[in-house]
Amino acid sequence: MSRFPDFTPAGVIPAVLLPFKPDLSLDEEAYRRHLDFVARTPGLSALTTNAHSSEAASCSFDEQQRVLEITLDEVGDRLPVVGGIYADGSLEAARLAAMAQAGGASALLVFPPQPFIMGAQLRPEMALAHFKTIAQASDLPLIVFQYSLAGGQGYPLETLLRLIEEVPTVRAIKDWSNDPMLHQRQVSVLQSLSPPVNVLTTHSAWLLSSLVSGCNGLLSGSGSVIADLHSALFQAVRADDLGSARRLARRIQILAEVFYAPPAVDMHNRMKEALVLLGRLEKAVVRPPLVKLGPEEIARLDRALKEAGIGPEGALPD
Repeated sequence: MSRFPDFTPAGVIPAVLLPFKPDLSLDEEAYRRHLDFVARTPGLSALTTNAHSSEAASCSFDEQQRVLEITLDEVGDRLPVVGGIYADGSLEAARLAAMAQAGGASALLVFPPQPFIMGAQLRPEMALAHFKTIAQASDLPLIVFQYSLAGGQGYPLETLLRLIEEVPTVRAIKDWSNDPMLHQRQVSVLQSLSPPVNVLTTHSAWLLSSLVSGCNGLLSGSGSVIADLHSALFQAVRADDLGSARRLARRIQILAEVFYAPPAVDMHNRMKEALVLLGRLEKAVVRPPLVKLGPEEIARLDRALKEAGIGPEGALPD
């Protein structure tokens, strides 16, 4: 049962990385250290695990259950924990949701199933069926992971509004639509509902612009490396301190251009290597099909960290 029963997804929510040993098993000790480091960042509202950043696609049900157990054991008395629901079938998604609620998660981040890429946007009832199946297994607040409409897995605004109406536990979206006009429309419409459905941006390539649009939160894997910069930027925007926000955004942009360079599939691979360069992680082990980065790309990461003023203990003062 959640230790934060009244949690509403909002604010700065890093999605943590998941270290592995050279034999590709979970590195529980390294994971605990990583969790503790991120959780000590002032201004956070929650942490997310079992998501893209923790390579959920390569983790079994039992491993995801263990990852959640460790997360709750390490930081669950300090922060709410959002559990990722990454599954291609609704029944498996519901099983993960029930496990996460029983384990103590405070909310669920629901990824779009891979089959949606083949035309589910033309069948909004499929999205409704998926979320209703999950909601039958758990009454935790749901965060809809909004992908790009161009890729087939995003939800048109009309579908989002139907989801919110028919599945009242939908309390936020994590917006990765990559469409500034749609993003602004979602902020305007969803956060004006009663009760509001918060938009949590993950648009690291244009984070300042996104936050200035009025997003009520920020949920990003790069928070596993720069949670302190995310927290400071969010607070600066909320305080209408544009000068500070611009300086912080510039530092974040330096890293975003390296973390999110093509191919995007390597984004969390790069974040692991960044933690090694910073001395926060001993090894940057990823599970296949991901493969280790080459020395030239690791050198680019090193240069970007130094240019952005990121040190072992976090962001250095401007």
